[in-house]
Amino acid sequence: MSSHIADANVRPDPDPELVAIADYVCDYEVHSQEAITTARHCLMDSLGCAMLALQYPEAIKHLGPIVPGTLVPNGARVPGTQFVLDPVKAVWDLGALVRWLDFNDTWLAAEWGHPSDNLAAILGLGDYLARKAVSEGRAPLTMAEVLRYMVKAHEIQGVLALENSFNRVGLDHVVLVKVASAAVAARMLGASKAQVIDTLSQAWVDGQSLRTYRHAPNTGSRKSWAAGDAASRAVRLAMMVDKGEMGLPSVLSAPRWGFYDVLFGGHKFVMQRDYGTYVMENVLFKISFPAEFHAQTAVECAMQLHPQVKDRLDRIERIELVTQESAVRIISKDGPLHNPADRDHCLQYMVAVPLIFGRLTAADYEDSVAADPRIDALRERMVVREEPRYTRDYLDPGKRSIANAIQVFFNDGTSTDRIEIEYPIGHRRRRAEGIPVLERKFEAALRTRFPRVQAQRILDLCGDPGRLAATPVHQFMDLFVI
Repeated sequence: MSSHIADANVRPDPDPELVAIADYVCDYEVHSQEAITTARHCLMDSLGCAMLALQYPEAIKHLGPIVPGTLVPNGARVPGTQFVLDPVKAVWDLGALVRWLDFNDTWLAAEWGHPSDNLAAILGLGDYLARKAVSEGRAPLTMAEVLRYMVKAHEIQGVLALENSFNRVGLDHVVLVKVASAAVAARMLGASKAQVIDTLSQAWVDGQSLRTYRHAPNTGSRKSWAAGDAASRAVRLAMMVDKGEMGLPSVLSAPRWGFYDVLFGGHKFVMQRDYGTYVMENVLFKISFPAEFHAQTAVECAMQLHPQVKDRLDRIERIELVTQESAVRIISKDGPLHNPADRDHCLQYMVAVPLIFGRLTAADYEDSVAADPRIDALRERMVVREEPRYTRDYLDPGKRSIANAIQVFFNDGTSTDRIEIEYPIGHRRRRAEGIPVLERKFEAALRTRFPRVQAQRILDLCGDPGRLAATPVHQFMDLFVI
C-alpha cells in the first residue's frame, strides 16, 4: 500500500527579490545628474558600436524581418539601416549590433556583463510606443525617459551581478539582460507593480542560456547575438503580460521547481546594496579597444611596450602577464583559435597583436591578421599568473580595478620595463580623460555609416543634453535612418 503526499497548492506572496525590483522600477526617481550624464554617453557609445558592426557581413546577415517584405505599421527602426520592424525583432537586431564587436560598456563583479545590452529593449520598444502614441494623438515618449530607463536597467543588472555568480553554475550573464529589460519594458508599457512582478517571474522561469558559446572549445558567434536575443525575449514577455498573462510568484524560491533549486545550487541571491544609481555611475566604457574587458589594461600595457619590442620580436624569450583571477579563468587560452569570437576572448592574442603592430582593432580578429605566424609565436612564450591583490581590488566596491601588468624578457638577459595599469581609460576614475576619447570614437563610428551632414546632426543633438532630453524617441531614431 502506498501513500501520496500532495503538494501544497497555496499560492504564496511574490518572492521579495521580484518585489524589490518592481518597487525600484515603479517608484524610484532618478535624481543623480552624474548617472544621467553617463547614460547619455552610454547611449552615444552603444549606438556607435552598432554602427561599426554594420561593416561586418556576419552581423548584417541576421538583420531584417523574419518573413521578408513584412510591413509593420508604427514599426521600430533599426539604426543605420532601412528596416522598420515589429519591436521584438527590432530589439533583437539592435541588441546584436550593439554587442557584435565586444566594444560596448562593461560591468565586472561576481558576475560580469554589459549593461548597455538593455538599450536595445529600451530604444526599440520606445520607438514603437512613441510612434503609436503619435498615431493615437498622444504625447510620445522622450529621450529623457529613455535615459532614466537606461539608468534603471543598468542598476538592476549590475546590482544583481555584484555578489551572485551565474557563470559559476554555467549560466550566461544575458539572464540579467533578460531580467532587467523585462522590468523596464513592462513599465514602459504602463504595467502596474503587480504586472512588473509577473513579467519578472516570466523572465526568471524562461530557461537561461548556457555559457558554452563563450568558452573553448565552443566559442562562437552566438556570443555576439545572445544579448539581443535576451533583450528581445524580455520585450516579448512584457507584451504578453500586458495582455493579461499571469505570473509565477515563487519562481525563485519554490522548493525543487524554482530557479534557486534548479539552476542556482539551492542558494538564494545575496544583495550587497539597494537599487539606486550606483551602476551607471561606475560603469566601465570600452573606449580604445574592442576587447573583452578583463584584458583592457593588458592591451594598454602592450601598447606602451610596443616601441621596446617591435624590432626584437624574434629575440623574446618569455612574456610575463600578471592579471586577476577572472581573466585567468575566462580568457587565458592555449592552442588554436578558430574564429574571431575565439580570438577576442583570448588574453594572449589580445596582447600579442599590439606588441607586434601597435594597435588592436576589430579587424585584427579576422583570419587575414590571425594568419601572421608571429602572433602564435608570441602566445607560446606567454606565462599567465594571478596576482591576489589584483583579484581583491577587482572585487572591492570602492576600487573595482581591472589590473594587468606585462614584462617582456629577451634571450640576451635583458628585459623591458614592467608596465602595470590598474584602471582602464573607461573607468570612473579616468572619466575626465576618457570621455573626450569616447566622443571621438562615436564620431568616427557615425562617419562610417552616414554622410557628413547627417552625422553632424546626430553629434550636435547628442552633445546638447537639454535638447536631447526633450526630443521624442521616434524623432531621435529617424536621425539614424539611411
